Amino acid sequence: MPYSSFGHIVAGMFALVAHGPDTFLGTGPSYPWGGLYGGQVVAQALRAASFSVDEGFEPHSVRAYFIRGGNHHEPVRYEVDRTRNGRSFATRRVVARQAIGAILNAECSFQRPEESPVIQMLKMPHIPAPDTAVDSSFSPHFARHFVTPPSDSQTDRDGGGRVMAWMRVVHDLSDDGDEEFRFLEQCWLAYLSDDLATDTVRAAYRTWAAGSGDLAAGDEDALFGVSLDHTVWFHRPMRPDRWHLHDFSCHHFSGARGLAVGHVFTVEGEHVATVSQEVLVRRRRD
Repeated sequence: MPYSSFGHIVAGMFALVAHGPDTFLGTGPSYPWGGLYGGQVVAQALRAASFSVDEGFEPHSVRAYFIRGGNHHEPVRYEVDRTRNGRSFATRRVVARQAIGAILNAECSFQRPEESPVIQMLKMPHIPAPDTAVDSSFSPHFARHFVTPPSDSQTDRDGGGRVMAWMRVVHDLSDDGDEEFRFLEQCWLAYLSDDLATDTVRAAYRTWAAGSGDLAAGDEDALFGVSLDHTVWFHRPMRPDRWHLHDFSCHHFSGARGLAVGHVFTVEGEHVATVSQEVLVRRRRD
């Protein structure tokens, strides 16, 4: 199929080149903080795993461990292990490697769709519409509008350091029925889902530090944060090119590790995905 503008986007973000049996090469640009963006590596690992599953299976979760920072000057090699093929579920393990060694391990699980009731346990908070905020995205591929959490939304599930943002991919992701673009929605969501976890853990730590006197006012830059692991559960079909609320908060902090939990909602309030990530937060060394 000739590349459309949509095809060029896929080629630039998640395209993988076969490099042997169940092995693929991918690339990524440098981001403002330097090196590869973890969300893109997770998304490419999920895409590599998807090439090995039979038609009819759809991704329902991906769990990744960030091992080393990636280098944008060299390709990433994705090695897929066909861990299990079942009648209802298929499991894949993906190791992403560069010259320095493994930079990410990912476990991807796929399921054949089943008829089931949809029971939503969580409600989306009442917040301003996405077009009422200013864009603050670090990438030309998606828009991000931060919103202030409502003061009456603090419940036991919210945790601390709550961060909310409306997010959407700025490209049209209409399904054209081409096998090449299968599971692209889940790849884009995996990409977006790595953005807010560090923010919420740092915010929770700063709130505690300010109250305890452990961190002086204006000394926020003294903290260093890096992602350790990342999990996404895909609950319902969704369109990443439409606005979704990403609602994150920190649920625990110990051993210099903060646990961020996020919920993703459509504008209509449907809960489409859940995200969790552990973030390492330390004071910067002189």
